[in-house]
Amino acid sequence: MTETHAETSGVQGQPAQLDRIDTAELGELLLGQWSSVRKLARELAVQPDVHKIEGLTHFEHRERAFNQLKLLVDVKAVHRAFPKRLGGEEDHGGNIAGFEELVTADPSLQIKAGVQWGLFGAAVLHLGSQEHQDKWLPGIMSMEIPGSFAMTETGHGSDVASIATTATYDEATDEFVIHTPFRAAWKDYIGNAATDGLAAVVFAQLITKGVNHGVHAFYVQLRDPQTHEFMPGVGGEDDGIKGGLNGIDNGRLHFNQVRVPRTNLLNRYGNVDEEGNYSSPIASPGRRFFTMIGTLVQGRVSLDGAAVAASKVALKIAIQYASERRQFNASSDTEEEVLLDYQRHQRRLFSRLATTYAASFAHEQLLKKFDDVFSGTHDTDEDRQDLETLAAALKSLSTWHALDTLQEAREACGGSGFLIENRFASLRADLDIYATFEGDNTILLQLVAKRLLADYAKEFRNVDFGVLARFAANQAADVAVNKTGLRQVAQFVADTGSAQRSAIALKDEESQRALLSERVQAMVAEVGNALKDAARLPQAKAAAIFNEHQDELIEAARAHAELLQWEAFTEGLAKVSDPKTKQVLTWVRDLFGLGLIEKHLAWYLMNGRLSMQRARTVGDYINRLLTKIRPHALELVDVFGYTQDHLRAPISSGAEKIRQDEAADYFRKQRASGSAPVDEKILLLKQKQAAKKG
Repeated sequence: MTETHAETSGVQGQPAQLDRIDTAELGELLLGQWSSVRKLARELAVQPDVHKIEGLTHFEHRERAFNQLKLLVDVKAVHRAFPKRLGGEEDHGGNIAGFEELVTADPSLQIKAGVQWGLFGAAVLHLGSQEHQDKWLPGIMSMEIPGSFAMTETGHGSDVASIATTATYDEATDEFVIHTPFRAAWKDYIGNAATDGLAAVVFAQLITKGVNHGVHAFYVQLRDPQTHEFMPGVGGEDDGIKGGLNGIDNGRLHFNQVRVPRTNLLNRYGNVDEEGNYSSPIASPGRRFFTMIGTLVQGRVSLDGAAVAASKVALKIAIQYASERRQFNASSDTEEEVLLDYQRHQRRLFSRLATTYAASFAHEQLLKKFDDVFSGTHDTDEDRQDLETLAAALKSLSTWHALDTLQEAREACGGSGFLIENRFASLRADLDIYATFEGDNTILLQLVAKRLLADYAKEFRNVDFGVLARFAANQAADVAVNKTGLRQVAQFVADTGSAQRSAIALKDEESQRALLSERVQAMVAEVGNALKDAARLPQAKAAAIFNEHQDELIEAARAHAELLQWEAFTEGLAKVSDPKTKQVLTWVRDLFGLGLIEKHLAWYLMNGRLSMQRARTVGDYINRLLTKIRPHALELVDVFGYTQDHLRAPISSGAEKIRQDEAADYFRKQRASGSAPVDEKILLLKQKQAAKKG
């Protein structure tokens, strides 16, 4: 029996002779700074009362999710981010770390909790005054005031600045008049709006004295607390059944001249006095808008973490199953092969495992950045811009990755993966919307790209002739080396035609960093140079030029986000002390890095960043890494720390191993008894051999 076959009969699939990694150290590293909070959240997530029950109607699922929110209140799982004077802990990072773990119980619960406390409550907390907080947060925290976050409109999703709902100040009554002037201005896809929400934070264009001061937030009563009927002037519809997350009562809201007190304006960044005079601590309307929206970045941060958690669950299930499931006689006439021994199966799962590790380390950095900003430890304008850019970049990659991983894991488990009981189909349906809410991923990457271009432009602002001359010389040198093939020639000479030397060069940490970072720099510089004169052109022509380069812009942002993940993985790797663990994790990091290079191999070849010799070795070295990682595959998913109570997938429970062992034992006894029927192919072969002798 081979080592890989022996693996399925060891403890959790690990052979006794294997030099194992330090799972305790790696597990704690992955749990990160808020490990204690995550552990508490995971203890909560295994409780049957918070689990998703498949097959419920959307009405039943909504009622269950609403009651689960009350359960979270009872176990004090919702107070972490709120002020200490109101019974909170002011632990912003811990709050996110705890809530994102709820995705393993039911994504509807995670998102509904996010609507109540991460959006509705957070808007009051971060956009309101202390008076607003003291007035409304206790009820929000206790679920006495279930609420909605009414920003998105039917006609405007990601383009929040262009929403059409208005809030016009009436000096005669000291009130704002909230109004949706046409159908496309209805608030849409709003969580808690269809049935549960009693109030909402409504985003509208603030108009006073005939001047539009842009988007601001207002606290608006939606329903009568006693009858649950809409208040006068408020109306709405149920969005109905969705592609997933049907435990959330998404709906539409509209307002017909609804009056609210002037003091219901959440006025931290913009205020209107009794005479209708507008004031703000931020003079620039654009900067004011982005500051207000930036305070609500925690939604993207939590989606990033939840997507990583879902990917971990999917890979634990799929890799556990693949280590037990046998299919086809490849290397033996009597023993079928374990799925995880097939190279292609390793490719499809291990590559996504490597990306999940990278996303996990990157998320921990994002969470620390978020906590630094909201705790006030590091809270400058630049810190907030960095946080928003980082959240946009990582949320985009991790949510797309989660959907890809859930689909590939489902396919890797065949028909068993399609059964709803094994979680893949259900999780994928629920997470589908993650790619477009809290910001459409493509739009978010465009935001990242604009920040990259702004940073690029700063490097050449107010520079002297000497700096520009050096830049021009460097550009010329770049063309000479990379575009004419000199770099490729240098690589070929260095490798002297040796595939082994090419592989050694590619697995080198600095070589990977250089290839990944050079790609980002080159792409940003190329787009930046193409757009540098756009600001001086008429608006229509400038927009046309931008549109011509939009795809390149977004690809540059994606490359930047991938580099951030690789760097986070490398920094996490540096914290590992156990030599064996560090070695195995280095292989996983190299698999991630080289996987990115392989994915973009055409770019590296076309732009002269890799010689043909080195390019040929990328795939071969990746396959070698798969072989090295294979014996540690189960350890690498076990350290995620999710038990069978979190997974709740029968195919990850060991049931497949029992079936396979039963089948193998049956055929083994049959062969030993001598009563096994003769295979026709063997009989024909014997007859053919006998005929030759005759």
